[in-house]
Amino acid sequence: MRNLITDVPGVKVGNAHDPALASGVTVIRFDEPAVASCEVAGGSPGSFDTALLDPSMTVEQVDAVFLSGGSAFGLASGVGVQGALRSQGRGFAVGPVKVPIVTGAILFDLLNGGDKNWGRMAPYADLGFAATESAAEIFTLGTAGAGYGATTANLKGGLGSASAITASGFTIGAIVAVNAIGVATMGDSPHFWSAPYEAGQEFGGLGMGSPVSSGALAIRVKGEHPSTSIACVVTDAIISKAQARRLALMANDGLSLSIRPRHAPFDGDTVFFAGTGRKPLGSNVMRDITEIGTVAADCLARAVARGIYEATSLSFANALPSWKDRFGPK
Repeated sequence: MRNLITDVPGVKVGNAHDPALASGVTVIRFDEPAVASCEVAGGSPGSFDTALLDPSMTVEQVDAVFLSGGSAFGLASGVGVQGALRSQGRGFAVGPVKVPIVTGAILFDLLNGGDKNWGRMAPYADLGFAATESAAEIFTLGTAGAGYGATTANLKGGLGSASAITASGFTIGAIVAVNAIGVATMGDSPHFWSAPYEAGQEFGGLGMGSPVSSGALAIRVKGEHPSTSIACVVTDAIISKAQARRLALMANDGLSLSIRPRHAPFDGDTVFFAGTGRKPLGSNVMRDITEIGTVAADCLARAVARGIYEATSLSFANALPSWKDRFGPK
Protein backbone atom coordinates (compact mmCIF):
# COMPACT_ATOMS: atom_id res chain seq x y z
CA MET A 1 0.00 0.00 0.00
CA ARG A 2 1.38 3.39 -1.07
CA ASN A 3 -1.34 5.36 0.72
CA LEU A 4 -2.46 6.71 -2.66
CA ILE A 5 -5.65 6.37 -4.70
CA THR A 6 -3.63 4.16 -7.05
CA ASP A 7 -3.66 1.42 -4.41
CA VAL A 8 -7.03 0.60 -5.97
CA PRO A 9 -6.19 -1.78 -8.82
CA GLY A 10 -6.79 -0.34 -12.27
CA VAL A 11 -6.30 3.33 -11.33
CA LYS A 12 -3.56 5.66 -12.57
CA VAL A 13 -3.02 9.36 -11.82
CA GLY A 14 -1.22 12.01 -13.84
CA ASN A 15 -0.30 15.60 -12.94
CA ALA A 16 0.60 18.53 -15.16
CA HIS A 17 1.17 22.11 -14.06
CA ASP A 18 2.82 25.37 -15.08
CA PRO A 19 4.76 27.18 -12.33
CA ALA A 20 4.44 30.58 -14.02
CA LEU A 21 0.71 30.06 -14.43
CA ALA A 22 0.52 28.71 -10.87
CA SER A 23 -2.14 26.24 -11.88
CA GLY A 24 -2.47 22.71 -13.13
CA VAL A 25 -4.51 19.59 -13.82
CA THR A 26 -4.79 16.15 -12.25
CA VAL A 27 -6.28 13.21 -14.16
CA ILE A 28 -7.57 9.98 -12.65
CA ARG A 29 -7.43 7.47 -15.50
CA PHE A 30 -9.02 4.04 -15.28
CA ASP A 31 -7.37 1.09 -17.00
CA GLU A 32 -10.88 -0.05 -17.91
CA PRO A 33 -14.08 2.05 -17.86
CA ALA A 34 -15.40 2.52 -14.31
CA VAL A 35 -18.95 2.97 -13.04
CA ALA A 36 -19.18 6.48 -11.60
CA SER A 37 -21.40 9.19 -10.18
CA CYS A 38 -20.89 12.39 -8.18
CA GLU A 39 -22.24 14.60 -5.43
CA VAL A 40 -22.13 18.41 -5.47
CA ALA A 41 -22.48 20.01 -2.04
CA GLY A 42 -21.12 23.52 -2.55
CA GLY A 43 -22.91 26.56 -3.90
CA SER A 44 -20.45 27.47 -6.70
CA PRO A 45 -19.56 24.32 -8.63
CA GLY A 46 -17.97 24.13 -12.05
CA SER A 47 -18.06 20.81 -13.83
CA PHE A 48 -17.58 18.98 -17.14
CA ASP A 49 -20.25 16.56 -18.38
CA THR A 50 -21.48 15.58 -14.90
CA ALA A 51 -25.08 15.24 -16.13
CA LEU A 52 -24.21 11.82 -17.57
CA LEU A 53 -23.36 10.62 -14.03
CA ASP A 54 -27.02 10.70 -12.99
CA PRO A 55 -28.10 7.07 -12.46
CA SER A 56 -30.93 7.54 -14.96
CA MET A 57 -28.56 8.43 -17.81
CA THR A 58 -27.56 5.92 -20.47
CA VAL A 59 -23.76 5.74 -20.28
CA GLU A 60 -22.76 3.68 -17.23
CA GLN A 61 -18.98 4.09 -17.15
CA VAL A 62 -16.28 6.71 -17.53
CA ASP A 63 -12.71 6.49 -18.82
CA ALA A 64 -11.29 9.27 -16.67
CA VAL A 65 -12.03 12.01 -14.15
CA PHE A 66 -10.09 15.28 -14.08
CA LEU A 67 -9.57 17.89 -11.39
CA SER A 68 -8.41 21.26 -12.68
CA GLY A 69 -7.43 24.74 -11.65
CA GLY A 70 -8.39 27.72 -13.76
CA SER A 71 -12.01 28.21 -12.74
CA ALA A 72 -14.30 27.91 -15.79
CA PHE A 73 -11.28 28.17 -18.10
CA GLY A 74 -10.13 24.87 -16.62
CA LEU A 75 -13.10 23.06 -18.14
CA ALA A 76 -11.00 22.96 -21.33
CA SER A 77 -8.94 20.31 -19.53
CA GLY A 78 -11.64 17.81 -20.45
CA VAL A 79 -10.95 18.34 -24.15
CA GLY A 80 -7.28 17.56 -23.61
CA VAL A 81 -8.09 14.46 -21.56
CA GLN A 82 -10.40 13.24 -24.32
CA GLY A 83 -7.71 13.87 -26.92
CA ALA A 84 -5.16 11.79 -25.03
CA LEU A 85 -7.62 8.96 -24.44
CA ARG A 86 -8.67 8.98 -28.10
CA SER A 87 -5.04 8.60 -29.13
CA GLN A 88 -4.92 5.55 -26.85
CA GLY A 89 -7.95 4.00 -28.53
CA ARG A 90 -10.21 4.52 -25.53
CA GLY A 91 -13.90 5.42 -25.57
CA PHE A 92 -17.57 4.47 -25.71
CA ALA A 93 -18.20 2.66 -28.98
CA VAL A 94 -20.82 4.19 -31.29
CA GLY A 95 -20.55 2.08 -34.43
CA PRO A 96 -16.98 2.48 -35.72
CA VAL A 97 -16.40 5.59 -33.60
CA LYS A 98 -15.10 5.67 -30.03
CA VAL A 99 -15.95 8.61 -27.79
CA PRO A 100 -13.86 8.90 -24.58
CA ILE A 101 -16.16 9.47 -21.61
CA VAL A 102 -14.61 12.10 -19.37
CA THR A 103 -16.00 14.07 -16.47
CA GLY A 104 -14.40 16.51 -14.08
CA ALA A 105 -14.54 19.60 -11.91
CA ILE A 106 -12.65 22.86 -11.54
CA LEU A 107 -11.44 25.11 -8.73
CA PHE A 108 -10.83 28.85 -8.58
CA ASP A 109 -7.13 29.77 -8.44
CA LEU A 110 -7.10 32.90 -10.62
CA LEU A 111 -5.96 35.26 -7.84
CA ASN A 112 -2.96 33.35 -6.48
CA GLY A 113 -0.24 35.49 -8.09
CA GLY A 114 0.38 33.40 -11.21
CA ASP A 115 0.42 34.86 -14.71
CA LYS A 116 -3.05 34.25 -16.12
CA ASN A 117 -2.53 36.43 -19.22
CA TRP A 118 -2.41 33.45 -21.56
CA GLY A 119 -3.64 35.20 -24.67
CA ARG A 120 -6.31 33.82 -26.99
CA MET A 121 -6.69 30.31 -25.55
CA ALA A 122 -6.24 29.06 -22.00
CA PRO A 123 -3.58 26.34 -21.63
CA TYR A 124 -5.76 23.81 -19.84
CA ALA A 125 -6.46 21.54 -22.82
CA ASP A 126 -2.71 21.03 -23.20
CA LEU A 127 -2.33 20.46 -19.46
CA GLY A 128 -5.17 17.94 -19.50
CA PHE A 129 -3.53 16.08 -22.38
CA ALA A 130 -0.13 16.03 -20.63
CA ALA A 131 -1.61 14.89 -17.31
CA THR A 132 -3.43 12.01 -19.00
CA GLU A 133 -0.31 10.93 -20.89
CA SER A 134 1.74 10.91 -17.67
CA ALA A 135 -0.74 8.86 -15.62
CA ALA A 136 1.03 6.29 -13.44
CA GLU A 137 0.77 4.53 -10.09
CA ILE A 138 3.17 6.97 -8.40
CA PHE A 139 2.52 10.71 -8.45
CA THR A 140 3.42 13.84 -6.51
CA LEU A 141 1.32 15.29 -3.68
CA GLY A 142 1.13 18.85 -2.38
CA THR A 143 1.94 21.63 -4.83
CA ALA A 144 1.27 19.55 -7.94
CA GLY A 145 -1.38 19.10 -10.61
CA ALA A 146 -4.73 20.62 -9.69
CA GLY A 147 -3.34 21.46 -6.27
CA TYR A 148 -0.48 23.56 -7.63
CA GLY A 149 -2.19 26.91 -7.16
CA ALA A 150 -4.64 25.86 -4.45
CA THR A 151 -4.96 27.79 -1.19
CA THR A 152 -7.06 27.82 1.98
CA ALA A 153 -7.93 30.77 4.22
CA ASN A 154 -4.69 30.51 6.19
CA LEU A 155 -2.28 28.13 4.42
CA LYS A 156 -1.18 26.91 1.01
CA GLY A 157 -3.52 24.19 -0.23
CA GLY A 158 -2.53 21.26 -2.37
CA LEU A 159 -3.15 17.82 -3.80
CA GLY A 160 -3.72 15.05 -1.27
CA SER A 161 -4.38 11.34 -1.44
CA ALA A 162 -4.93 8.43 0.93
CA SER A 163 -6.06 4.81 0.85
CA ALA A 164 -7.48 2.13 3.12
CA ILE A 165 -8.84 -1.41 3.12
CA THR A 166 -12.23 -2.04 4.70
CA ALA A 167 -12.92 -4.86 7.17
CA SER A 168 -14.59 -6.76 4.33
CA GLY A 169 -11.51 -6.41 2.13
CA PHE A 170 -12.51 -3.64 -0.28
CA THR A 171 -9.78 -1.19 -1.24
CA ILE A 172 -10.64 2.52 -1.08
CA GLY A 173 -8.59 5.41 -2.44
CA ALA A 174 -9.19 9.16 -2.40
CA ILE A 175 -7.59 12.13 -4.12
CA VAL A 176 -8.46 15.79 -3.53
CA ALA A 177 -7.36 19.25 -4.62
CA VAL A 178 -7.77 21.32 -1.45
CA ASN A 179 -8.67 24.90 -2.32
CA ALA A 180 -11.19 25.53 0.43
CA ILE A 181 -12.72 28.86 1.33
CA GLY A 182 -12.13 27.91 4.96
CA VAL A 183 -9.39 26.16 6.94
CA ALA A 184 -8.27 22.58 7.52
CA THR A 185 -6.40 23.34 10.72
CA MET A 186 -7.79 24.08 14.17
CA GLY A 187 -7.47 27.84 14.27
CA ASP A 188 -3.85 28.98 14.29
CA SER A 189 -2.59 25.65 15.61
CA PRO A 190 -0.78 22.98 13.56
CA HIS A 191 -3.48 20.43 14.37
CA PHE A 192 -5.76 19.22 11.57
CA TRP A 193 -9.50 18.70 11.87
CA SER A 194 -8.74 15.35 10.20
CA ALA A 195 -6.62 14.23 13.18
CA PRO A 196 -8.99 11.49 14.48
CA TYR A 197 -8.74 9.70 11.14
CA GLU A 198 -4.97 9.90 10.64
CA ALA A 199 -3.16 6.68 9.75
CA GLY A 200 0.26 6.62 11.38
CA GLN A 201 1.98 9.97 10.95
CA GLU A 202 0.83 10.68 7.39
CA PHE A 203 0.31 14.36 8.19
CA GLY A 204 2.56 14.85 11.19
CA GLY A 205 1.00 12.64 13.85
CA LEU A 206 0.18 15.59 16.10
CA GLY A 207 -3.30 14.46 17.07
CA MET A 208 -6.11 16.78 18.07
CA GLY A 209 -4.14 18.84 20.55
CA SER A 210 -5.29 19.17 24.14
CA PRO A 211 -7.08 21.26 25.01
CA VAL A 212 -8.51 22.42 21.69
CA SER A 213 -7.84 26.16 21.45
CA SER A 214 -10.70 28.51 22.24
CA GLY A 215 -10.45 30.11 18.80
CA ALA A 216 -10.51 26.85 16.86
CA LEU A 217 -14.21 27.18 16.02
CA ALA A 218 -13.96 30.77 14.82
CA ILE A 219 -15.05 31.04 11.20
CA ARG A 220 -12.20 32.04 8.90
CA VAL A 221 -12.68 32.46 5.16
CA LYS A 222 -10.57 33.74 2.26
CA GLY A 223 -12.88 36.48 1.15
CA GLU A 224 -15.67 37.01 -1.29
CA HIS A 225 -14.48 34.97 -4.26
CA PRO A 226 -15.09 31.33 -5.22
CA SER A 227 -13.04 28.46 -3.86
CA THR A 228 -13.68 24.73 -3.60
CA SER A 229 -12.25 21.36 -2.79
CA ILE A 230 -12.76 18.82 -5.56
CA ALA A 231 -12.15 15.11 -5.17
CA CYS A 232 -12.44 11.62 -6.56
CA VAL A 233 -12.86 8.49 -4.46
CA VAL A 234 -12.54 5.00 -5.94
CA THR A 235 -13.19 1.45 -4.75
CA ASP A 236 -12.44 -1.92 -6.32
CA ALA A 237 -16.00 -3.09 -5.54
CA ILE A 238 -18.52 -3.98 -8.23
CA ILE A 239 -21.20 -1.32 -7.78
CA SER A 240 -24.13 0.07 -9.72
CA LYS A 241 -24.42 3.68 -10.82
CA ALA A 242 -27.08 4.28 -8.15
CA GLN A 243 -24.76 2.86 -5.50
CA ALA A 244 -21.96 5.09 -6.81
CA ARG A 245 -24.26 8.09 -6.35
CA ARG A 246 -24.99 7.12 -2.73
CA LEU A 247 -21.30 6.51 -2.07
CA ALA A 248 -20.39 9.90 -3.55
CA LEU A 249 -22.79 11.53 -1.10
CA MET A 250 -21.28 9.59 1.82
CA ALA A 251 -17.72 10.30 0.70
CA ASN A 252 -18.44 14.04 0.45
CA ASP A 253 -18.79 13.99 4.23
CA GLY A 254 -15.01 13.67 4.28
CA LEU A 255 -14.86 17.37 3.45
CA SER A 256 -17.09 18.10 6.44
CA LEU A 257 -14.77 16.09 8.68
CA SER A 258 -11.69 18.00 7.58
CA ILE A 259 -12.58 21.59 6.60
CA ARG A 260 -14.38 24.42 8.41
CA PRO A 261 -16.59 25.91 7.03
CA ARG A 262 -17.54 23.66 4.11
CA HIS A 263 -20.24 23.45 1.43
CA ALA A 264 -20.48 27.25 1.56
CA PRO A 265 -22.06 29.49 -1.12
CA PHE A 266 -18.62 30.10 -2.69
CA ASP A 267 -17.43 26.49 -2.41
CA GLY A 268 -17.94 23.94 -5.19
CA ASP A 269 -17.22 20.82 -3.10
CA THR A 270 -17.75 18.23 -5.82
CA VAL A 271 -16.85 14.59 -5.10
CA PHE A 272 -16.79 11.87 -7.75
CA PHE A 273 -17.10 8.22 -6.77
CA ALA A 274 -16.11 5.33 -9.03
CA GLY A 275 -15.99 1.56 -8.85
CA THR A 276 -13.44 -0.38 -10.90
CA GLY A 277 -15.46 -3.60 -10.62
CA ARG A 278 -12.78 -6.00 -9.39
CA LYS A 279 -14.47 -7.41 -6.26
CA PRO A 280 -18.15 -8.39 -5.81
CA LEU A 281 -20.18 -7.17 -2.88
CA GLY A 282 -21.05 -9.76 -0.25
CA SER A 283 -24.44 -11.20 0.64
CA ASN A 284 -25.17 -8.23 2.92
CA VAL A 285 -25.02 -5.50 0.30
CA MET A 286 -26.29 -2.72 2.55
CA ARG A 287 -23.59 -3.44 5.10
CA ASP A 288 -20.86 -3.43 2.48
CA ILE A 289 -22.06 -0.16 0.93
CA THR A 290 -22.30 1.45 4.38
CA GLU A 291 -18.78 0.34 5.25
CA ILE A 292 -17.34 1.47 1.92
CA GLY A 293 -19.02 4.88 2.21
CA THR A 294 -17.86 5.41 5.79
CA VAL A 295 -14.26 4.47 5.04
CA ALA A 296 -14.41 6.62 1.89
CA ALA A 297 -15.32 9.70 3.97
CA ASP A 298 -12.52 8.98 6.45
CA CYS A 299 -10.09 8.45 3.57
CA LEU A 300 -11.05 11.75 1.96
CA ALA A 301 -10.61 13.56 5.29
CA ARG A 302 -7.08 12.16 5.53
CA ALA A 303 -6.35 13.15 1.94
CA VAL A 304 -7.35 16.75 2.69
CA ALA A 305 -4.83 17.02 5.52
CA ARG A 306 -2.12 15.32 3.44
CA GLY A 307 -2.66 17.81 0.61
CA ILE A 308 -1.91 20.71 2.93
CA TYR A 309 0.82 18.91 4.88
CA GLU A 310 2.75 18.05 1.68
CA ALA A 311 2.35 21.45 0.01
CA THR A 312 5.10 23.98 -0.56
CA SER A 313 4.43 27.71 -0.83
CA LEU A 314 4.36 29.57 -4.13
CA SER A 315 7.22 31.93 -4.96
CA PHE A 316 5.08 35.03 -5.49
CA ALA A 317 4.89 38.12 -3.29
CA ASN A 318 2.35 37.79 -0.47
CA ALA A 319 1.90 34.05 -1.13
CA LEU A 320 0.43 32.10 1.75
CA PRO A 321 2.88 30.02 3.79
CA SER A 322 2.76 26.26 3.62
CA TRP A 323 2.00 24.15 6.70
CA LYS A 324 5.67 23.16 6.90
CA ASP A 325 6.74 26.81 6.62
CA ARG A 326 4.72 27.62 9.72
CA PHE A 327 4.91 24.47 11.76
CA GLY A 328 7.68 22.27 10.38
CA PRO A 329 11.21 21.94 11.80
CA LYS A 330 13.19 25.17 11.63
